[in-house]
This record gives sequence, C-alpha cells and structure tokens, in this order.
Amino acid sequence: MDRAQKAELVTELKGVFEQTGLVVVSHYSGLTVAEMTALRVQMRDVGAHFRVTKNRLTKLALEGTKCESIAHLFTGPTAIAYSDDPVAAAKVSVEFAKKNEKLIVLGGVMGETELNADGVKALASLPSLDELRGKLVGMIQTPATRVAGVLQAPAGQLARVFAAYGKSEAA
Repeated sequence: MDRAQKAELVTELKGVFEQTGLVVVSHYSGLTVAEMTALRVQMRDVGAHFRVTKNRLTKLALEGTKCESIAHLFTGPTAIAYSDDPVAAAKVSVEFAKKNEKLIVLGGVMGETELNADGVKALASLPSLDELRGKLVGMIQTPATRVAGVLQAPAGQLARVFAAYGKSEAA
C-alpha cells in the first residue's frame, strides 16, 4: 500500500467514524474466509458493514472524531462493524460471536459514548430500529381498531336482538 492509498484509507475511515451511529470493534483471529464472508453478508443484510482495518491507520483516522475514545482497542487483528442504526451492527456481531468463538467483541462506541463488551451485548439485546417502528405503528393502529370494534358492537347487538324478535314473532 503506497502513501496515497494510505491517505485515502485514513480519510475514508475518518468519514465512517464521523457519520455512523455505532462502531463495534472486534478481534477476528482464526476466522476462515468463508466465515468472514458469511459475517459480511449478515451485516449487509441489516444495513451494516464489517471491515478489517490496519491499526495504525485506524488510530490516525480516529484522531479528532467523536469515536477517539476507542483508539486503545486497536491492538492485534482487529475489525470494525459499523451502521447508522444504533443496534444493527451490535446485534449481528454478538450473534455471530455466540456461534463462533473466534470472533471476540472488544467494545465500541455509540455516538460519543464508549461501550465495553458488555455494553455492546446489552445494546444487541435491544430491538432494532425497524422493529421499534413496527411496534410504534402497531400501537398507533390498536386504539383505532378498538374504537371501531366498540362502535360496531352495539350495532351488531341490535341486529341480533331484532333477529331474535323476528324469529319469536314468526314462531
């Protein structure tokens, strides 16, 4: 990698650290190419990214960003998972780490808040942004459905009463 490529990589990583909602740092030592590909596919499916980084260049990219507090995590074979959704990258990383002990979640940063490994695991247990939106829409629709049911109930009861009177008169 020549100097221009390194400068471009640092600039790209700096943009990632400034714009994303969540960055998860992990060690990937011992993962096969197939396992790394599977992890990347899982990340892509939820709108997140997984990338192996060079520690020295990553530390340079962290300088002056809101994620600067996690620079101490970049030792050894490290990779970052990042996403705009504050839960997606953490959820996939933790789920993959449960199935494969070669991926070790070290910590991360959400906004300006540094997270240790337990913090990332706690974040992964939260519902994703799409799940929360679905629950919110469901909660908004539920009262309307209940109101419609309550309004229709008296009319249904009246119809059954009239039908019963009609049958009793016919008999």
